[in-house]
This record gives sequence, structure tokens and C-alpha cells, in this order.
Amino acid sequence: MMETDHISQLCIDLLKMLIRTPSISKEEARAANVIRDFLTDHNIPIETHLHNTWCYNKYFDANRPTILLNSHIDTVKPAAGWTVDPFAAIEDKGQLIGLGSNDAGAALVSLLGTFLYFYDHKELPFNICFAATAEEEISGVNGIAAIENITSNCAIAIIGEPTEMKMATAERGLMVVDAITKGKTGHAARNEGVNALYLAMEDIQWIKNFQFEKQDSYLGSIKMTVTMIEAGYQHNVVPDECKYVIDIRTVDTYSYEELLATIQTNVNAKIQARSTRLKPSSIAEDHPIVEAARALGIETFGSSTLSDQALLSIPSIKMGPGKSERSHTPGEFIYISEIEEGIKTYIRLLNELFTK
Repeated sequence: MMETDHISQLCIDLLKMLIRTPSISKEEARAANVIRDFLTDHNIPIETHLHNTWCYNKYFDANRPTILLNSHIDTVKPAAGWTVDPFAAIEDKGQLIGLGSNDAGAALVSLLGTFLYFYDHKELPFNICFAATAEEEISGVNGIAAIENITSNCAIAIIGEPTEMKMATAERGLMVVDAITKGKTGHAARNEGVNALYLAMEDIQWIKNFQFEKQDSYLGSIKMTVTMIEAGYQHNVVPDECKYVIDIRTVDTYSYEELLATIQTNVNAKIQARSTRLKPSSIAEDHPIVEAARALGIETFGSSTLSDQALLSIPSIKMGPGKSERSHTPGEFIYISEIEEGIKTYIRLLNELFTK
């Protein structure tokens, strides 16, 4: 069994390698190889599909439930405003600076460190599966969704994202809806036609003011925001068509079918969801992993940001080192101490869960 200090140093060195390996969504091949080489160098058998990599504890027992430890290897593109090389992995005054350091490299290597700690324990009450997956930043079909046959066989998932090691027991989903109002063209000077833009404005006012009755105890109500609009082609022609887009951050108090039906009943537009893949998630307050967090004094909360939880069919929580507000920003960083503490906290959480 490796000591946590040794594991932490291995993980910090691995994160530096990952930062130095650009891994924009859909371009994760090299980063996947970094993970695979690391595991292979530690004599851990791996399985792969596309840019996804996973492995199991040494003494896997098919008669025991499996815990999934998952985070992602992809990043967004570097934002404008970086004053240092985002791929340099600069360590300065206790910080490790670089693209993906906070989101979600620190969580990824901390979960991997936790996996290393338990890897060769013989009498675990659970199996442990570590999975480093792709395309999280774009909710892509070739990321965690592509290994659903693996994740669906797990009993519970810990999804690594920057939460300051608080436990998100609920997470909003996302549904993007395209809407189009139809009017009748006419000359603007003669007040002719039916202005599709005005019809859309009525819709937008309703969307802005409407509140769904049922709320989530952590996340509150569903949030609808009109984020795009397009109409007209000439200043003196009444537009006969207006397109707009609704960004809907969902909670699990309503099905997507119920949401769409409610909206359609109250707007002029014809609406259509682009996708209903990204579901909200929540876990029971009396689930053993939530009780384990409570026993350790770990704060629980509801998360408004989306993660790969939305693509899982099993109970899950979201938890990891780092702060969400650092993500996708110039100068993104993680404190070295956050990684060290993250590994220790994950280990304490699993040990507490094993007693439940």
C-alpha cells in the first residue's frame, strides 16, 4: 500500500504532464496516452475505448458492488487574457497554473490517487473502477456516454469536478429549445401584416416571468433564459418569422416532456428541443454516501453547473478539489495543498462509506 504523501507527489507530477499536453475536447488522444502510460507503468491493467480509459482494483470481485471514480481529461480552449503559457504548468507560491489544472485536472489526479491507495487492498466491501473520460466540456457522445455499458454496472459514481471538496448531491440539467413564431409580412409604413417579432416578444415576457410551481430543495426552481433571437431582413418589412433560443436549466421536479408541454401551451411559437440527453440528477438524502459525508462533516449542496452526471444512469455525487469560479478563466490554477487534501478527503469518504 502506497503512502498518501508518495501518492500526492505522483499525482502532482502527473497533473503537470497533463497540463503540458493540450487536450481540447475531441483532441484528447495524447492526454489519454499520458493516463494510460501512467497506469501501465504502475502495473495496472487498463481498458480503453476511443479516448476513454478505465481500470479496476486488483482484487475485483464480481459479487460486490462497484464504485465509479470518474473525471475528464478534456479542456476548453484557452480564454483570451492568459499572461503566461497556459500549457507551461508553472508552479509558483504553492499554485500550479495551467489550463485544466482546476477543471478538472486536480479532481482527476486526486481520484486516481485514491484509486492507487485502495488498488491492492484485498478485502474491500466494494470494487473500485477509475475512469478518465473525454468530451465532458461539450457533453459529447464519445466521452462517458460511449462507455455506458461500463458505468451502468456500477452502483454509485463520484464525479470529480471543482467543488472545494463539498459534495453536490443535486445538479441541474440542461435543455436547449429552439422556438419560431410565424406572422405575416407587410409594409412597415402602412402597419400591415402580423409582426412575428412582436409575437416572440410576448413569448419572451412570459418566459421571463413564469415560475414553475414545484421546486427542488437544493436548487430551487427551473430557470429559463432566452439567449438568442433572430428576425427580419429589411428595415421596412414586417418580419413574418422570428427565431429564438431558450436555455433551460432544469431540476428533477418535472420531466422534460412536462416542461415542453407547459411552454408550448403558453407561447405563440412552435418549439422543439435540440436534445433531452442532459438530465438533472439528485441522490437520496439517506443514501450511504451522503450519510458518510455527513458523518465526516462534509458540506452538501446543489450545483447549478453541468457535468457528466447528466449522462449517467446510476446514482452519483459531484465532488473535487478546486473552485468552480476558476474554471475556464485566464490564469486558471490549483493549489498543491488542494490536491493533497483532496486525496485524503476522498480516502476518508470511501473508508466511511465502507462502514455503512
